[in-house]
Amino acid sequence: MRKLFVGLDISQLDYKVSIIDQEGDNPIAPFAVDNNEPGSNELVDKLLAVCKKTNTETIFIGFESTSVYGWHIQYFLADNKELKPYNPSIICFNPKIIDKFKKSLNVNPYKDDWVDANAIAERLRFGRLPKASQVDFRYLSLQRLTRHRFHLIRSLIKEKCYYLNNLFLKFNGLCQTKVFSNNFGATASSLFDNFFNTEEIAKASMDELIDFLIDKGKGKFDEPEKVAKKLKQAAANSYKLRPNIDDSLNFVLCSCRHNITSLNQQIRSVDKVIEREVMGLTNEYQCLKSIKGIGPVIAAGIIAEISNISRFDSESALAKYSGIYWNKYQSGSYEAEDSSVQRTGNSYLRYYFVQAAEQMRRHLPEFNEFYTRKYNESKTHKHKRALILTARKAVRLIFALLREEKLYKPSAKKGDVNINNK
Repeated sequence: MRKLFVGLDISQLDYKVSIIDQEGDNPIAPFAVDNNEPGSNELVDKLLAVCKKTNTETIFIGFESTSVYGWHIQYFLADNKELKPYNPSIICFNPKIIDKFKKSLNVNPYKDDWVDANAIAERLRFGRLPKASQVDFRYLSLQRLTRHRFHLIRSLIKEKCYYLNNLFLKFNGLCQTKVFSNNFGATASSLFDNFFNTEEIAKASMDELIDFLIDKGKGKFDEPEKVAKKLKQAAANSYKLRPNIDDSLNFVLCSCRHNITSLNQQIRSVDKVIEREVMGLTNEYQCLKSIKGIGPVIAAGIIAEISNISRFDSESALAKYSGIYWNKYQSGSYEAEDSSVQRTGNSYLRYYFVQAAEQMRRHLPEFNEFYTRKYNESKTHKHKRALILTARKAVRLIFALLREEKLYKPSAKKGDVNINNK
């Protein structure tokens, strides 16, 4: 079977192309095309010409992961009808793999687009390739939504951290003493709308503070007198700032609160859109929804990143793809008991698996028992270690459900898992 290997080095404006045959010869000189639809059509035309000239039967096309720059060309080539007869395999490489392979070739060690394109083509010819990117267009729209939600969540976390940093500058006593259960709640957020600085809070009467807590807390404080006393003491212990600094911090905190409110609203909106979109993937959705604790958003995130479960030969392959696996460290008769978890997989899928594990341990006794056991076994970072191990257990269950198209039903026997036919 005659094979053709095509290496693409992609940038925002264009991509360099190197084509070699199975003997390592270049049928045509390397060339560059624009990173747009006309440029991609030009690439296809040249590939077809080379295929006919060399009697090629199969094409392997490779490129490095480049964030969004390779997104269009990947799906353009996968959906191109003229290339279908040549069974194109589209491989997305981790840049580290190409960098190490380039060093083994003893070529120019410096960054050069033409050298990189040729190295990618040579890596394709070398073999032992990762699985080709099987493009299933049914999942693309859902994937953009779930990844956007991931982006919003990370932005919200960052904004909250920034808010707390400035809150410490403004009112360090509030951060050091647990006055409110949530410093982002309505009462804490409106604190500086009623009081300009900590001195005003410290000098305020107990009755004034109690009335403020009852009004803003809407009667949810069981003992407003104790909370008011804590608040007054925290204000008295805090550093006193100059008025111009207080004014600046008030503005920053107010701006941060608006950003946090806006992000929360956007997350609620995208959740509704995700829920509507995932309904079109009935089989996978019903399988995951049968697990108590997994709602539409978590289910959608897992489905969108896995795409078609047939891409994975085993649950171990799925775990590795999501970055929930551990290195083995062994030499002679020695094998390390502790090893670090890898984080080189799909970060989006790992996030949704961990979120699923968090909910499953709350709602399913067998997962809660597993989490508790691992929590007690861990010496450091107890929650993180136990949760990531629980996520690994969740991968095994979710793989089985999706692969067999079955619903989950907790077993009567403690610790067992029961998978029922739909």
